Amino acid sequence: MSSAITPPDLTTPLPDHTELPESDGTFVKNFQEHPQSILLTDSIQPVLQQQHPDGQYCIGQDSGIYWRITEPPERGAEAPDWFYVPNVSPTLNGEVRRSYVLWQEYVAPLIVLEFVSGNGSEERDRTPITGKFWVYEQAIRVPFYAIYEVKKASVEVYHLIENHYELVPANERGRYPITAMGVELGIWQGQYQNVEFPWLRWWDLSGNLLLIGEERAEQERQRAEQEHQRAERLAAQLRALGIDPEV
Repeated sequence: MSSAITPPDLTTPLPDHTELPESDGTFVKNFQEHPQSILLTDSIQPVLQQQHPDGQYCIGQDSGIYWRITEPPERGAEAPDWFYVPNVSPTLNGEVRRSYVLWQEYVAPLIVLEFVSGNGSEERDRTPITGKFWVYEQAIRVPFYAIYEVKKASVEVYHLIENHYELVPANERGRYPITAMGVELGIWQGQYQNVEFPWLRWWDLSGNLLLIGEERAEQERQRAEQEHQRAERLAAQLRALGIDPEV
């Protein structure tokens, strides 16, 4: 038995992001999810700025993607923990988006990420119309869908090929190439915001970890310190030879 979708009444204007609920009223699932989203956004920004010198892209974090008209409206949306949309303005008509409305935007996200807090069945639900997996694959048609399970220290990445998702195999480094973004996605065991976890992170296609601003600043501090020490050693060698390095 197949389910039928009632088409929207096109005689009245469709609601936009300012008229649709920006939340379904549920709590954030746990204290790790917000830092995880920040970690992904902070580290990928330099790459996306290179790819979009015109600034035409946006990132959503625990924000709704409206894909159909329903009552109540929230039932017509999915809210990935993290998603990226290329080639769209970071604002809409000069306003910060309250949600991402497909009939207003038209461009689908390139990748959505879901962070599992239960047993993963919700993120893998293929039930037509209502299942998260089905919606991303068949309705929104997101090219890449990743399911991250912190308890298992694992991530599954799916690629939309010929209208259905296929698992992306891990490369020799144990990570998953997202070539359309020029990155790999994988698990990094380490400390972030004072918590030791198997965090979901990006690498470039050469296998270099994409750093957050704090890590980039520390790397630059270490580089400057090494340069200073090198200069000090050279100055000491010159003085030992009776040469004043200040002259």
